[in-house]
Amino acid sequence: MKPLTEPEIRAAFVNCTKGEASRLNVPRDLAEQPWDDLDFLGWRDPQAPDRAYLAAVLDGRPVAVALRSSGAASWQARRSLCSLCVTTHTGGVSLLVAPRAGKAGKQGNSVGAYMCADLACSLYVRGKKEVGTKLHESLTLEEKIERTVANLAAFVAKVMA
Repeated sequence: MKPLTEPEIRAAFVNCTKGEASRLNVPRDLAEQPWDDLDFLGWRDPQAPDRAYLAAVLDGRPVAVALRSSGAASWQARRSLCSLCVTTHTGGVSLLVAPRAGKAGKQGNSVGAYMCADLACSLYVRGKKEVGTKLHESLTLEEKIERTVANLAAFVAKVMA
């Protein structure tokens, strides 16, 4: 992934106002991120643990999405599957909900998906971050990366629809 700057990330948010985008917490360590191993940058807000964000370059332009955690934790003891990277975790997958872009979002419409709670999908896919037991797949690494990017693009398209 092409490294993104803080102004690029703030300008890329599709489902919050410019004022909200200017106030949210962007990681301070952007220069140290493993950009070559990322399909998207995902982070949790350290001051508001129920908030998360992701930024990616899709179709050649930066796109960022604000997310909220569902807050429900009762199911987290079970093994769950991330809908982006198709990695299984015990207690490491959260339902993250994004308000839709535009008028639909202002009316309260949202889109949700089960995602890795730490939003480190790219690192799990590449084996750079370990997760308990892995499911055996016959896909190559490139195919797993393509699947993750396609799943992310489909989620962002639903947010923007």
